[in-house]
Amino acid sequence: MSTTGSAPDAPATGPSAPTTGPSTAAAGTPAPASVGTPASGRRLGRRLVQLYAGLALYGASSALLVAAGLGLEPWNVLHQGLAELTGLSIGVLSIIVGAAVLLLWVPLRQRPGLGTVSNVFVVGLAMDGTLALLPDVHSLALRVPLLLAGIVLNGMATGLYIAARFGPGPRDGLMTGLHRRTGRSIRLMRTAVEVAVVITGFLLGGTIGVGTVLYAVSIGPLAQVFLRGFAVPPAPAGSTIVAGGTPERVILRP
Repeated sequence: MSTTGSAPDAPATGPSAPTTGPSTAAAGTPAPASVGTPASGRRLGRRLVQLYAGLALYGASSALLVAAGLGLEPWNVLHQGLAELTGLSIGVLSIIVGAAVLLLWVPLRQRPGLGTVSNVFVVGLAMDGTLALLPDVHSLALRVPLLLAGIVLNGMATGLYIAARFGPGPRDGLMTGLHRRTGRSIRLMRTAVEVAVVITGFLLGGTIGVGTVLYAVSIGPLAQVFLRGFAVPPAPAGSTIVAGGTPERVILRP
């Protein structure tokens, strides 16, 4: 829920101009503009909007699941359990855990992108901000719609930020890093990590319920649908901002 190179969306340059013969400028012909620069700028702008909108909506969707109280997604079970233990907010714990997971990328030789670092902070801040605005909900007639809205919004947010192609979140990158270092399948690595996370979070006081199960079976198909809808053409190779090869299989597993 990664490689880096040179300047983002830089237009490709062709061979050097010949050293002999009449100059194009001297002949009065304007030099050709860099091909694709306006389109590249628009694409980069759209991708940045998608990235931060997706991360903010991801945090908001997680807050809806917390407010519903019917079960959280795996990592937020851990964050909620740690929040119960420490007295810190669930959003702050999300940031702390995300930063700690990002440190695990070092021995796994993972390389973060802009989206990776942004994920650590934006999701937690958006979660706490949304929770501060939501009233307490006790009626099951309201909690069920909150749960369903949170899951659907989470799928949309996942599709938005993955399609932006600025690199995976720290937790997703952990799973792909383990996959590369161990040779085991992403499916196995994800399952092993998330089972451990859920059990630990539950023992600390995190909420497991029907929402946890419903999220697990629906997030992949939902994110796949939204990923197709929000797809952006990939940036040219060699971007310092883009982390190429975003591991969509980490989230969009069958």
